[in-house]
Parts: sequence; C-alpha cells; structure tokens
Amino acid sequence: MHITLAPMQGVLDHLMRETLTAVNDYDLCISEFVRVVDQLLPAKVYHRLCPELKQGGKTRAGTPVRVQLLGQHPEWMAENALRAIELGSPGVDLNFGCPAPTVNKSQGGAVLLKTPEAVHAIVKAVRDAVPAHLPVSAKIRLGFEDKALHMENADAVYQGGANELAVHARTKVEAYRPPAHWEYVDAIRRALPIPVTANGEIWNHADAMRCRAVSGCDRLMVGRGALSLPNLANVMKQDCPHLSWPEVLRLMVRYSEQDLAGEKADYYPSRIKQWFSYVVREYAEADALFRRIRTIKTADEIRAALERECMTLA
Repeated sequence: MHITLAPMQGVLDHLMRETLTAVNDYDLCISEFVRVVDQLLPAKVYHRLCPELKQGGKTRAGTPVRVQLLGQHPEWMAENALRAIELGSPGVDLNFGCPAPTVNKSQGGAVLLKTPEAVHAIVKAVRDAVPAHLPVSAKIRLGFEDKALHMENADAVYQGGANELAVHARTKVEAYRPPAHWEYVDAIRRALPIPVTANGEIWNHADAMRCRAVSGCDRLMVGRGALSLPNLANVMKQDCPHLSWPEVLRLMVRYSEQDLAGEKADYYPSRIKQWFSYVVREYAEADALFRRIRTIKTADEIRAALERECMTLA
C-alpha cells in the first residue's frame, strides 16, 4: 500500500509533516499549496512553505515532499513548476481540489473543474516545463456542484500528460461531508492507465480496507485522519495498535519543541488547537485538555500546559 500525506492548507505545514513522518511510514508528502497568480515567485516563498527543499526535498525521516502549485494561468504555472524543480522538489503536484471560497473566487482550485479544458491546459503546460524524468501529479475532486464532469476532468489530467492522479471522492459543494464516493474513483482508475490515488473519509484500518475494496486503489491519501490518529499510516499498512493517549500527548509536546521562532511562534497556538480539534475525534481523553488550552494565547503557555499534562500521566 502506497500512502500519501495530503496537503491541508493552514494545518499540515512542515512542522506537522516532520512530526507525523517521524512516527509513520508515509511514502510521500504533498506541501501546502504555493499560490501562483501572474509572476514567477521568489525562492523564499517556496522555502517558507516547503523548507524541506533545503534538505533534499525530504523530511528528516526521509519522506519525499512534493511541492504543490495552485493557479489558473498555464504559463505562470509552468514557470513556477520549473522553479520548484530547480529548488529541489522531487516533482510537482497541481491543485484542482481546494474548496475554499476565497480561492475559488479568484479562479483557483476546485472551480477549475467546471472547465476540463482549463485543467488540461494547465497540466500540459506544467508537464512540458518539468523535466521528463520527474513526476507531475494532480489532485481533483469529483466536480464542483455535481459529479457530471468527473471523468472529463480525470481524462483532462491524463491527456495533459500527468503521471499520477489523486481523487478526493467528493465534490466541492459536498466539501468534507460524509460519505466519500469511492465508487467514482474506481471508475476513474479503470479508465486511466496512470496510477490513481483515492482520498476521503479514511480514519482507520477498516476504512482503508473498505476504500481499497470499493475504489480498487492500492494508493491512498490521508489528511484529517492523519491528524485524528497520528500513527494512521502504520495502522493502515500494518493493522497495528493505535497510539495511546499518553503517546499522542508526548508527540504533541515534541511538535511544540520544534523551532517556533518568528511567525511560527505567532501561529503555533492556532495550529495546535486545530490539531486538538481532530485528535478529540479519536481520543476522548483529549477533550478536557483541549478545553483548558482553548483560551490560551501564547506558544509558551500552551507548551507548558502540555508538559504538565504529560507529567500527570507519567
């Protein structure tokens, strides 16, 4: 089974990638998206969103991290894809799935699924720009308002020259509401001669097995589930025990001990609270601590609260 850690804007940043790949056997990570509009972005933008570029395009655990681009102009997407490669990304991923209204209003993300021709043009431009030995992948949803164009969009990605396709098995309008429609991914997988990855509603080993059975995919992508169950990739591959709550808490402390200088210190409180909002789905024990830290404003205070809780469980 090939498992990819999904791109989750504002949640799965490089600190979270470091934390989760350190305790899991992930095969690939996709970065938060780099927003491309009408210019060639400077290296510092890529290094901010994907600092793994400075260490060979991998996390410290050795998991490859592929830069993801989001944009609507083929020529600028192509130029920025080449820049990502020059900076060390082991391939480029293209975002056609982001459901955020602000992104869609500016003609990025899932709104492009309304026009498969636009999807094709972007993929082709990027594939033509990226050296042939490096992969170009894309992530789509089943559509924007409905699923009528799911096959047309998948084919547009393939005909544009992409090497891989990941499919979030819901439309933009369905957002993250269950269920995920894995049967549509199966139809796409059967139709395309490139590897297809299934994504959506995989929270545990049983979900992974059901997704494989319905979608026919041996390649799965996880995002929210990876935050809820921090050793999800290992659980999926090995059917091993879930981490205990004390183990998860120690992992959270380790996350908080990473370099939180500058802007990282500013947004750490919101990031750790976001993580808690997923962890409580799997660990009822997390709820009381989540309530306590919800009103804390600084990174130091939150770290101290986590460490105190660790000591009480030791």
